[in-house]
Amino acid sequence: MTQEFQLDRLPALSRSTVDRDDLLRDDPARLAELWREAQLLVVDGRGRVELLEGGAALRYRAAVEHSPEPGDTAVLLGTQDGRSYWAVPAEDGLEHEDWQDLRMSGALLDDTDAGLFTTAVGLLTWHRHSGFCARCGSPTKPERAGWARRCTGCGREEYPRTDPAVICLVHDGADQVILARQPIWPPERYSVLAGFVETGESLEACVVREVAEEVGVKVREVRYLASQPWPFPRSLMVGFAALADAGATLTPADGEIEEAMWVHRDKVREAIANDGEIPGLRLPPETSIARRMLDSWAAMRG
Repeated sequence: MTQEFQLDRLPALSRSTVDRDDLLRDDPARLAELWREAQLLVVDGRGRVELLEGGAALRYRAAVEHSPEPGDTAVLLGTQDGRSYWAVPAEDGLEHEDWQDLRMSGALLDDTDAGLFTTAVGLLTWHRHSGFCARCGSPTKPERAGWARRCTGCGREEYPRTDPAVICLVHDGADQVILARQPIWPPERYSVLAGFVETGESLEACVVREVAEEVGVKVREVRYLASQPWPFPRSLMVGFAALADAGATLTPADGEIEEAMWVHRDKVREAIANDGEIPGLRLPPETSIARRMLDSWAAMRG
């Protein structure tokens, strides 16, 4: 059996079909024209939206019913087939318990809706947390259809921030994979290993360091698989595969990893066949790149 594997399809939140069109963000006249026929996504304070009946599509509103023109709170998500798509926060930060968040619904949506929802959550979260300048502390205001903020004091321009993180499926080149769980996760939930990239560190070096820190294992042959935006609040998950010695002793990091274990491919397959869950093993949700990595690895012949 070859140790190489690739993802069988894009991670759920990596899908997108709209044109982001950077130049359009600086064209107020064209933006106002597009607004007249625009579709609007309303996102509440917890990153949830209203879905159509059945839960597999977003419910959009006519933008002009919200306001006659784009306001400071509206963010342009992109255009497709001559129509623009925007998002706004729910009025007064209201929360809607019957709406769904991206974690729950992302994998159920089509490519267009998944991309729009992911972008909307990421952009609106950034705006909510970026009201003051990091340089002088003065208030900032939105610009470029929601894709920048400018300081009202020193004039500094700020852009949406993304924090890179690595996520790695560590296996032995045969039929065993390392799965681990954090103390805060639901009982019996296990996933592959992940961690944030430090300043001055390459992605590959981060993989080696994080695996060693989290489970005490040295890995080799680090190989890129795919990436996925993860706007909780602003991460980009960069997926890798890596090899470790078969049966290497696992030493979970105190306070960070509650338990780690080698798991046979057949057990992962069994969990996948049972909606991601069997006694003693609950896999990550299908919205995550972690699940896509495990599904793809488990599908290999072993």
